[in-house]
Amino acid sequence: METAETKTIEVVVNGAARTIPAGLSIGHLLEWLKIDVSRVAVELNGQIVRQPEWPVAAVHEGARIEVVWFVGGG
Repeated sequence: METAETKTIEVVVNGAARTIPAGLSIGHLLEWLKIDVSRVAVELNGQIVRQPEWPVAAVHEGARIEVVWFVGGG
């Protein structure tokens, strides 16, 4: 039996199915995935999520998340 601490949900991150802990925000998801947040943009279910909203933007079962890295160059 799953407890609140071990409950997981299924989401899609950059096209790949992932099992993640339930109750994460976008900010916590990026931290959990060990993604450096300094140069990324995030889309949740087709909508861009601005960085100030990451701490409160909840990730729910079946969510589709796209993380895009900005690359410098010339």
